[in-house]
Amino acid sequence: MKNSISPKRILCSLTLGLSTAFILFYIFLPAINVFSKGFWIYLAFVIFAFSLPLYGIRIKEKEQVYQNPFGSFTKKSKTFSGEKNKLTITLIVLTVLPIIIVILGSIFSSTVFFATSYAEVITVEESVFNEDLPETKEITNIALMDSASATKLGNKTLGSLSDVVSQYDVSSTYMQINYKGTPKKVANLEYVDFFKWFGNNSNGVPGMVMVDPVKSSAEYIKLKQPMIYVDSAYFNQDLERKLRFSYPTKIFSSISFEIDDDGNPFYIVACAKPQVSLFGAMDIEEVIIFNPCDGTHELRSVENAPSWIDIVFTGELATEKYNWYGTISGGYLNSIVGNKGCKKTTDDFGYVALDDDVWYFTGVTSVSGDQSNIGFILSNARTGEYKFYPVIGAEEHSAMAAAAGEVQEKGYTASFPSLVNISGQPTYIMVLKDAAGLVKLYALVNVENYSLVATGATQTEAMTSYKKLLTQNDISIGEKDELVTIKVENVRLAMVADVSTVYITSDEGTVYKGYLEADESLILIRTGDTIELSCIESDVAGIFVITSWKFSQTNNE
Repeated sequence: MKNSISPKRILCSLTLGLSTAFILFYIFLPAINVFSKGFWIYLAFVIFAFSLPLYGIRIKEKEQVYQNPFGSFTKKSKTFSGEKNKLTITLIVLTVLPIIIVILGSIFSSTVFFATSYAEVITVEESVFNEDLPETKEITNIALMDSASATKLGNKTLGSLSDVVSQYDVSSTYMQINYKGTPKKVANLEYVDFFKWFGNNSNGVPGMVMVDPVKSSAEYIKLKQPMIYVDSAYFNQDLERKLRFSYPTKIFSSISFEIDDDGNPFYIVACAKPQVSLFGAMDIEEVIIFNPCDGTHELRSVENAPSWIDIVFTGELATEKYNWYGTISGGYLNSIVGNKGCKKTTDDFGYVALDDDVWYFTGVTSVSGDQSNIGFILSNARTGEYKFYPVIGAEEHSAMAAAAGEVQEKGYTASFPSLVNISGQPTYIMVLKDAAGLVKLYALVNVENYSLVATGATQTEAMTSYKKLLTQNDISIGEKDELVTIKVENVRLAMVADVSTVYITSDEGTVYKGYLEADESLILIRTGDTIELSCIESDVAGIFVITSWKFSQTNNE
């Protein structure tokens, strides 16, 4: 038959198609899932590879003679032609069909058609700021370090280890976690390049770096068992390739490096599913807990994820979902024309530690781009829970500019702030850094009145200045100092979170503490002195913080 397909062409089709399918899958690792755009694009290339030998393409050579004043010459050219039959047309349609599905699926999964469905992906609970965020009486434990500063500290720590630094780098992706109730930033080591991996892959990655964003310190931690499957490895040791071969149908949204309560390393892989139509409103429903040391893994629903996990939802996804809720809950047309009730998050986010969980914090403003917030949200990075606080005040970048302006002659820049409750007042706290990225000052800015700015060389000094500023501006600080007279039984000086702290024990056994950065005269107190002091309860039960003091009677009198 004229249009019959020869066995040779069928064999060529199968060979080329299967080879292309394997190579593309091995290199690009698409999810074999109809809800993934990458799958359809992958399918289009595979169908094209299968089809190519069946098109019946023929090469024809053509000779053409040209004349010129010096004689004549012959030029050969090649032309390609294919058999125009039903099979060819069918193959072309099959090749183009996945691309059409991606285009139409994207259009009919968009907010234009499903605005309400997008907005209903999350529910937002309106909460009371003073009830949910406990009052911070001391701020020596607030993590303010950004990833850039963490990277510098981590690289410096690794640079001191000659046996490690020549073969490995520290990953620039530091994850903010809560480790045993304290904020930390962690990053795994990674291979410098292919050749370093080739020479060390049998040994694996030996450790990680943990940064303390409160003390501005970093330490290298050597693991009991090295990590084999990491994102800087190659071939079958590549992390994502190992995950894809284990979970070929899962759509990986994000991968974060964390440690459990025993210090064991894990990769937390968030798996997404569309909530709207074919590709719309991708959200996290499952997580893979992957052990990079031995390659074992476990799939769990978000609801059943263990509590030591901190990052399931990224900050980018958390803010994107709130923007769906805030901008198109009144319909797509309203988000374009009228903007009635439309609101959005500011263009960045910070971290707040609550109940051993990491929460993303970002302000909420109107879509008109006002320089003030109508409130702010907290979103739980593990559970995806949202809370909205209707606190009208300064937008984060306005507060950052106010803090930097307080010491404008120094040319410092402010980091994106965190949020704390100081004496019932919503307050931004941030660091001011010099051109080299070194932390020089701490700053506190009142959310509702960003002209109230206090700075200090330490968090404690900034806190003391801020409380004085609130009092000077007749703002109730929600607490009353207790006035007591005590006889000093014991005086001790200790470094707590790199802050010089004076502990004073009275003859009745009560413990009071003060900070030399805030009041250097505390160093004058001696055993046997009788002093009058004002104090408030600290974050630790049974210990009081000294706000002011004076001698009543010294032991020399």
